[in-house]
Amino acid sequence: MRNVKIVATLGPASSTYEVIRELHEAGADVFRLNMSHGTHEDIAARHAIIRQVERDLDSTIAILADLQGPKLRVGTFANGSEELEEGASFRLDTDDAPGDANRVQLPHPEIFQVLEPGASLLVNDGKIRLKVEQCGADFADCTVTVGGTISNRKGVNVPDVVLPVAALSDKDRKDLEFVCELGVDWLALSFVQRAEDVTEARDLARGRAAILSKIEKPAAVKAFNSILEVSDGIMVARGDLGVELPVQNVPPIQKRLTRICRAAAKPVIVATQMLESMIESPMPTRAEVSDVATAIYEGSDAIMLSAESAAGQYPIEAVTTMDNVAREVENDPNYRQIINAQRGAVRESVADAIVAAAREITETTDIKAICCYTQTGTTALLIARERPPVPILALSSQQVTARRLALSWGTNCVVTAELDRFKSAVVNAARAARKLGYAGPEDQIVVTAGVPFNTTGTTNILRVAPCDERLIFNTDPE
Repeated sequence: MRNVKIVATLGPASSTYEVIRELHEAGADVFRLNMSHGTHEDIAARHAIIRQVERDLDSTIAILADLQGPKLRVGTFANGSEELEEGASFRLDTDDAPGDANRVQLPHPEIFQVLEPGASLLVNDGKIRLKVEQCGADFADCTVTVGGTISNRKGVNVPDVVLPVAALSDKDRKDLEFVCELGVDWLALSFVQRAEDVTEARDLARGRAAILSKIEKPAAVKAFNSILEVSDGIMVARGDLGVELPVQNVPPIQKRLTRICRAAAKPVIVATQMLESMIESPMPTRAEVSDVATAIYEGSDAIMLSAESAAGQYPIEAVTTMDNVAREVENDPNYRQIINAQRGAVRESVADAIVAAAREITETTDIKAICCYTQTGTTALLIARERPPVPILALSSQQVTARRLALSWGTNCVVTAELDRFKSAVVNAARAARKLGYAGPEDQIVVTAGVPFNTTGTTNILRVAPCDERLIFNTDPE
């Protein structure tokens, strides 16, 4: 009975059948496979375990493969590391000679192509900051604005420019093909700067997985509307955003992007450092709990655990904490007021009107659930956008659709046989609602469907139906 979904990253702390099953039972709806870590054999083994848990518990689980993206790093130092003092001069260049206190290699000529004086370069997650004074095709002379220890192969961020770097590296292309053949449901795309980055991944995926764009660069924030248009979902990756943007900018961006995604009926995940202290502690900080609650109040579809569940000492406790926070927030009367206030009126199609009517009926009568038949998942996403006060039961003959919808707010997914009669659909929906405990024989549900059946884009029927099958057979048309 929880609406917001929980994404748990798997890793060394959560790679066995027992732990993965316990994570799902504790509340994880989606499992993230981080392609930055582990071999293809490791990923395949975790994928197989998730599908086994899904079968054993007769539960729909989504699997999200998170591609690493290109990594921009400095070269190596003769001494392994150097101390950079604030105000000192430091050069980045393409010379592969070992670095020292005055310079180091940056083996990415594409960065030098677009650098301009005044641009910032961030090293080691922003712990070291450099300001470009002069630059050319193979060098950048900088001033150290924030000093610290710089060491071999630390990452580099370039927040002020759009880099001529593809979002997919050679490794990513190989990983993408591997996980698509494996059968993941979602692909998370890193280093997105423009809509074309997403289109390339979509072309390579060829419909085998839905595409989720990670918003982690200022360029992606600026181009967000065009990126969203070609994406199936969004992840607000606050960690990288907080490196490349002033940290105070991140909360407003998170709120704005969440609302835009909801208006577009596309799921959005809020991610990074949500319960960071639980990597080493069985209890979160109060600030972390408040952070999780804020994402839920704001209406995000899902909240995500990274190292907390992948490498932390308390993965089950972290998922349980998220679940407890979500239930408490969603039981708060203020939550419903906030969610309703954010709703915008969208009346562009028959389907829009039907899902809005379904939600309005649940708000004015004693309806226990909205049951929707969907081939591609679009109708279920439209209902989720309405944020109804009752559970959404998505019924689909397509298992891939049911799994992808496990990421969407309030949506509970059931794989059903193909149907060709409306009465059969109503009976099937009533049985599913009773089986899952959403309604009893004396209750009513709302059923949405499209005629002709099994045809995409035909949602055109809304029925308030009893859960008592005898009444359905006596009153419903064939």
